[in-house]
Order: sequence, then C-alpha cells, then structure tokens
Amino acid sequence: MKIQRRAAIALAIASLAGFAAAQPARFPEKPVTFVVPFAAGSATDQLARALAVAFTEKTGQPVVVDNRGGAGGLIAAQAVARGAADGYTVLITTNTTQVANPYLYRKLPYDPVADFAPLTALGRGGQVLVVPAASPYRSVADVVAKARSQPGKLTFGAGNSSSRVAGEMLKQLSQTDILYVPYKSNPQALTDLLGGQIDLMVIDTVTGIPQIESGKLRALGASTQRRLKVLPKVPTLEEEGVKGYDIGYWFAAYAPAKTSAVVAARLRQLLVDAVNSPHAKAFFDSTGTDPWTTSAEELARFQAAEARKWSTVIKGANIEPE
Repeated sequence: MKIQRRAAIALAIASLAGFAAAQPARFPEKPVTFVVPFAAGSATDQLARALAVAFTEKTGQPVVVDNRGGAGGLIAAQAVARGAADGYTVLITTNTTQVANPYLYRKLPYDPVADFAPLTALGRGGQVLVVPAASPYRSVADVVAKARSQPGKLTFGAGNSSSRVAGEMLKQLSQTDILYVPYKSNPQALTDLLGGQIDLMVIDTVTGIPQIESGKLRALGASTQRRLKVLPKVPTLEEEGVKGYDIGYWFAAYAPAKTSAVVAARLRQLLVDAVNSPHAKAFFDSTGTDPWTTSAEELARFQAAEARKWSTVIKGANIEPE
C-alpha cells in the first residue's frame, strides 16, 4: 500500500508539473493590457503599440494599450503595482517611473523594486543637446563659455525627468549655472525652444530628430559616450569637453510583483520576440532607439545601477522632492 501511495503521489506531482509547464505555452488566453505612463503619441506609447501588434500576431490575443499619463507616471505605475498578478497587465515604462521618481517625489504610491517583477528591457537611446537654428551658439563650448561668463543667464527647458536630469548633469559636469524652466511635457518645452523663449534643451531623439532634420534645431552634442547612429556627425558631449557625461533613456517591461515565474517567463519571451519584430524595427529605425532585451535579473541589476547614477545627479542639483 505504501508503494502504491508513493507511486500515486509521484504521478500527481508529475501531472502538476506537466500542467504547469503547459500553461505558459497556452498563455495568454484572453486580451492583455499594456499600461503606459504617458499620453498617446509619446515615445513610450509608440513603442507599446508596435509591440502590441507583434504580440497579437504571435498569440492571437488582442492587446489593449492603456495610456494613464500624468503625475510623472505615478498613476500608471501604481495601477500595475496594485493590479492582478496574473500576467494580463504589463507596465511598458521608462527610467522615469523606475529610477527617477523615488528621488523626485517625497511619497511614492508604489515601490519601483518591491512592487514589480522585471521582465525585460525593450530599448534604449540617447538624448541630444539642441538650440534653435537661429541661436548664436554653434557648439557646446559656446554654451559653456556663455554660461560661465553670465551665470544664470541661459535657460534650459525640460518636460520629463530624463531631460531635467540630463540638463542638471550638464550643469554639474561643466560647472556652470543654467536656469531650469519646468514644463509639463517635452513637446511643450520644444514649442518654447523653437519660439526662442528658452535657450536650450537636452531632448530625446524621438522628439528631437524631426526638428533637427527639418533644420529648425541645431544639434550640438549627444548625451551618450558613443555617437548616436541616427546623428553620426554630431559629437558627444564628452568629445566636446564635458568629461564623464553619459545619460540616456530606456524602455522596459514589468509585471506585478507576485506574477508567477512561469507566466513571467512566457511574457518575457513574447516581449523579446516583439522587440525583434518588423513592427518594432520600424519604431527603432525612425527614432534612433536601439532594440535591447535582457533577462529579468539583468534588468534588475541595471535598474539598481541607474538608480544610483540618477540619485547622485538629482541630489547634487539640490532638487527638492515634490
């Protein structure tokens, strides 16, 4: 009897293991929601929609892109953190919600580490220091010289944390005083830059490239340590004398923290496949963003390293959390 009981238990365990292994292959069995912390038309939204098309083609299940903009991404991140951990809700986000917000807000309604299961990085890109085409500044050296000769005279605008922190890093590493002008969004700041109300911006390539290519903006320096593929003739800020300058933007996907390992693994693979799809390639090629995928563990380590970098800049700029 004991032998039979052990055999029955072993069979039951094997059956459960087989059932669990089979589940990811059938997942998803209903529509999936990609929650985006920014408005429709934003870079994150564009990527999410490209991934959604590929995801649907692979699984046969619709993907709903849910734009929950506002409050620096807090609304969207909180919604996913408190959502059902069944794999049907995914946060498609950026460095804003996962590494910048903890240092920009006194109280977060979510924990960027404890409340999420990292799935994979999705892409990354650089920013570019730009001035209006009519600006007298034709190089990074011109900007730095002006800022040093007349502290607080120059202004830079930013409508998201990436641009804000990039501008503050420029000030710190070049030892200059440039006045920060806040905006609700980068497109809004860009409008004022084009109109001459502010002097410069460090802007993401997704937003900046169309204006650079049209001749309305002059690109002075790339924010990454290597020149941007989409702007190969533009030197890096480090090449232009701002030593140690290296900051960009990145996209990544997260599920609620208690999502099962097997479902998370299935989600990750579907997202990796989507990143490598023609739909996503069109987004990457047109925006100067590089496709980039990771394991969950690699994303967690990268996020931690980025948090250390961003906190150093934010604290060094004496930015008071809201």
